[in-house]
Amino acid sequence: FSDPFISRRRASDFIRADTRLGAISQERIRERNKAPQERQREICEDYYPCELYAFRHGYAAAYKHYFGTRRTK
Repeated sequence: FSDPFISRRRASDFIRADTRLGAISQERIRERNKAPQERQREICEDYYPCELYAFRHGYAAAYKHYFGTRRTK
């Protein structure tokens, strides 16, 4: 083997296609199963007063302030 460089056609031969597809599918699964904190942050970001409160006090405190205690009749 005299040439230390790999040709363009063989540049990605060392990466197996099934590994890449597996990584992509795992990422999709992680996107579907979000952590509760991430869901709460997204809910807070959608409600403008909560988002403003979050800038001062953090998203956990803002979510608790606006959505923490639900009042039911």
